[in-house]
Amino acid sequence: MSQRNDRVWVKNPLGIFTGTDADATGGLVIADGRIAEVVPGGGTPAGPVDEVIDASRHVVIPGLVNTHHHFYKTLTRAWRPVVSAELFPWLKGLYGVWAGLTPRDLELATTAALAELLLSGCTTAADHHYLFPGGLEDAIDVQVDVVRGLGMRATLTRGSMSLGEDDGGLPPQRTVQDADVILADSERLIGAYHERGEGAFVQIGLAPCSPFSVTTGVMRDTASLAESLDVRLHTHLAETLDEEDFCRETFGLRTVDYLESVGWLTDRTWLAHGIHFDDAEIARLGAAGTAVSHCATSNMRLASGIARALELEAAGAPVGLGVDGSASNDGSNMIQEVRQALYLQRLRYGAAAVTPERALGWATAGSARALGRSDIGVLAPGMQADLAMFTLDELRFSGSHDPVAALLLCGAERADRVMVGGRWRVLDGQIVGLDIPQLIAHHSEAARNLLSRTT
Repeated sequence: MSQRNDRVWVKNPLGIFTGTDADATGGLVIADGRIAEVVPGGGTPAGPVDEVIDASRHVVIPGLVNTHHHFYKTLTRAWRPVVSAELFPWLKGLYGVWAGLTPRDLELATTAALAELLLSGCTTAADHHYLFPGGLEDAIDVQVDVVRGLGMRATLTRGSMSLGEDDGGLPPQRTVQDADVILADSERLIGAYHERGEGAFVQIGLAPCSPFSVTTGVMRDTASLAESLDVRLHTHLAETLDEEDFCRETFGLRTVDYLESVGWLTDRTWLAHGIHFDDAEIARLGAAGTAVSHCATSNMRLASGIARALELEAAGAPVGLGVDGSASNDGSNMIQEVRQALYLQRLRYGAAAVTPERALGWATAGSARALGRSDIGVLAPGMQADLAMFTLDELRFSGSHDPVAALLLCGAERADRVMVGGRWRVLDGQIVGLDIPQLIAHHSEAARNLLSRTT
């Protein structure tokens, strides 16, 4: 599209998942950055169009929405000392490496993570950045620049760690910050970058890291600040049984009791992982409207467990998907994450209960709800024109029959076209304006240098 107000007909797709019950087999009309109309099978647009895109080779879906990531961890994929570790020893092994991050490292890591996401059909990503060692105080500012350069949407969360080893926490002291520094920077970032309303590209959330790395005072004060400035809250919770034990021993509370005690049990909050909840806790989360980001691949990689996604949804808790950091997933591929979630949840609930459409719903409308957005996640008139188009031309798809199901069951990896807000950001499988070989060279060099400095 040359102009966002051109009327473009994405015509007669091979398959389409809109996230609604509407017949859109005739395609979509896009104008002024939004979905202008859906076209039923055999129909034509209600008005004239400026451009027609033949989608007969493509499966069209809403742009995928990633609700939990740690962009900087793309620099520590498949690091041998922690390849077979579970969460707490995995973190202890990596904290010292991550403490050596520089602004240039973060810029490259963020670019690599977002580029991989974009190529996998992801149009909106949430990042949980909680590491601010000396020299990296402006980490979120660095990420904002990268997001804007790629033209994606992002919820960038100002994370924090304030409970170091000396005070009974997990992270080393050199990675924690004082409460007043955390809160002042949180307020600065919201004022500088947070966009409100439909079509926002950059939003800021507040995200103390976890019960084992942040004091209760920072948790409470962050909740108050988020309410006063009307932004969302994010943290890790109930990822492992070790975390459950930590909360019992440190606070005398289970994880959801702890969440409520610090003012976080609200519909402003979305939680990463949310695996180890009992029936009563699921009911409380649902009643509060607290969302959960299911991170299937990471949970399998670290042997953390399986989130109770269907029960959370039934209770009223929005469920979205997240790839988590690329040191516990070792990838940032969102369409693959949907496949993993489909299969992992089938292990818990059976095949009939978890359809490809349900898993895609978690990655689109469910994830949008988790981020507090009602303008993305489905392909319907008035929604933002965020979409991904996949071809089924590879050998892996040969012999497949249901195009939408084939995306997951046959293992799609890379989108052919991706649109964000009515603008093409991926064309013919390539990110517009980004030199991927050069990025790989610089990113790989930064990863080697990071390890050489800190190990």
